[in-house]
Parts: sequence; C-alpha cells; structure tokens
Amino acid sequence: MRAMLLRRPAPIEERPLEPVDLPEPDPGRGEILIRVHACGVCHTDLHTVEGELPPHRSPVVPGHQIVGEVVDAGSGVGEHETGDRVGVPWLHKACGRCRFCARGDENLCENALFTGYDVDGGFAEYVTAPAAFAYRLPDDIDDVGAAPLLCAGIIGYRCLRLSGIGGGGADLERVGGGAQRRRLGLYGFGAAAHICLQIARAREVETYVFTRSEEHRILARSLGAVWAGAADDDPGDDPGVRLDAAIVFAPVGRLVIDALKVLDKGGTVALGGIYSSPIPEMKYPLIYHERVVRSVANSTRQDARELLRLAGEIPIVTETEVFELEEANEALLALKQSRINGAGVLRVSG
Repeated sequence: MRAMLLRRPAPIEERPLEPVDLPEPDPGRGEILIRVHACGVCHTDLHTVEGELPPHRSPVVPGHQIVGEVVDAGSGVGEHETGDRVGVPWLHKACGRCRFCARGDENLCENALFTGYDVDGGFAEYVTAPAAFAYRLPDDIDDVGAAPLLCAGIIGYRCLRLSGIGGGGADLERVGGGAQRRRLGLYGFGAAAHICLQIARAREVETYVFTRSEEHRILARSLGAVWAGAADDDPGDDPGVRLDAAIVFAPVGRLVIDALKVLDKGGTVALGGIYSSPIPEMKYPLIYHERVVRSVANSTRQDARELLRLAGEIPIVTETEVFELEEANEALLALKQSRINGAGVLRVSG
C-alpha cells in the first residue's frame, strides 16, 4: 500500500515524509481494517514530524483524522460491519483499567495509545483501529468535509466545554436565549477554531477572533464572528469589551498573556494545543479575580460522539484545502506557514 513514512523527525522544509510501499496491515482481535479515503492534516502531525513531540515510534506513518471504509475485521468485532464508513481520531485506545479511565477520564489514560504517533496512522491507504474507538460519521458530510471533525472538531468542542462558556454535555444544548451576553475569544484561526466558532454561534455565543492573517479574519467574519483582529488588539468596536472565556489554539505561549488581558473576572483561558512555546512570566493581577488557565488534553469517546452528533445537527461545514497523499510534506509546510484557510485534507483513495 502507498504511505508517507517518517523515519526521523526533521524540519518540514526538508520534506522528511517519504513515499513508500508498505504491506497492508492485518486487523487483530477487536480491530477493523479501514481503507482510507481521506485524512486531515493537523498541527499535531507537524509537531510529530518536526520532533517538537518526542518520538514514540520510529519509523511511523502520521495522520489521525481518518475517514474511510471498513473492509475487514478481526475476531470479536460487533460495532462495525464491512462497508461501514467510519472515522478514527487521535485517541487510538485507552486501557480502561487505570485510575483515570476508572473515573471517566480516558483522555488522561496512563496507558493510552495515539493514532499516527504510537501506531501507524492515516497517511496511508489502509489502517487498523480498535472497533470501539472508531465512529460512524454523519451521512450528509462527505469524506473530505468529515476528516477535520476527527481532531480539529473534537478538540475544539472539548475546549469549548472546558472553557465554561457553553457548559458541558447536556448543558451545551441549553446555552443561548438568556438575557446575559456571553463572549468568547479564539486565538489562532485554523481547523479547530473555524469549527469551534460554528458551534459557539449555534449556541448564541458572541465570538471574537484573534489572528494575524487577513484571509483568516475574512473567513471568521463569514462564519459569524462579531469581530476579528490581531492578538494584541482590543476586541470589539467599543473600548472595554471583556471576554467570558478564551481558547488559545495557536502554539504560541505569549497569546496566553494577550488573552488574560481581555478576560473578565472568573473567566477561563483554555489551551487547545498539544504543544506550545513557553508562556512568559506574568504579573499576578492578570490571573487574580479567579481567572483560570487550563490545558485541554486529548479527548474522550464521549467528546467524539457528541461532536459528531452536533456536526450533523447544526450542521457544521468545514472549509478545506485538498492535497494528494504524496503531497503530505507540502500540506504540512502550508499549515506551518498559515497558508491553509480552514483545514488541510489529504485525499488518499475512494
């Protein structure tokens, strides 16, 4: 099968992903074999390729926003049948036994494995995945449009919940329609943020977007942002606007300081990245008045199920730029240089 293989981390400018021909994998017990139709391109892939995340498997096939068709299954599979269209996200598997899994926090599992990092991922024609960690996708969203939902969408949704602005779980269904205005800031406007904005808008949350790209600002406004500007700008047209919550998607530590400067008392800054440059030293008044800074780590299966249901109901429309599988290096370079408006997706087969 065709695949793009990372033998050793290197700057993406060096095109470290190598086109290779690998054996088609066999599904083990509880696993399904998926013919990959499309795979999203994520900042986590870039951090893996460039070595900002310490290697867990080498060589490795990256890619963890996988959309494809079930073509075979190992023993003990009851969730999916041949021909089903499924999605596979970042969380490949949780152990179900550790103290975090026992309390429902499988995203913090001590023995978790991650797609395209601990196991080979979707930058290939075929991939195996545990059937219990693969998901049926909304019928009215095509393969390319569905791919960004599998990480950008899920992590954006989890960030929105943990920011406190939309509540959590069932509470997210009830936000909106109240007398109190709620304001959310999004720092960085890539794949996750442009999906998160659509959920926030559907829940009647006013959203302010902070990004250096004018093209990204135009897209943000078209999707319903009430304002878009630079990270160090005062949000909104009226001076003194304060945010009830903010989500930092860009892997830039100084943005935490920018967000805190415009965060209201009791607000939360959620950090949506798996990697970030250092957060600068801050003065205590920035964090005083019960402001909270919290990281968001991975996601749970419940996050995935809820996001995919919302994607069909809202409906979420993903903005995508399509690359061929062998253009994976070019796609990641475009991502690094902020030249993708929305989400990058590799077209693999189908």
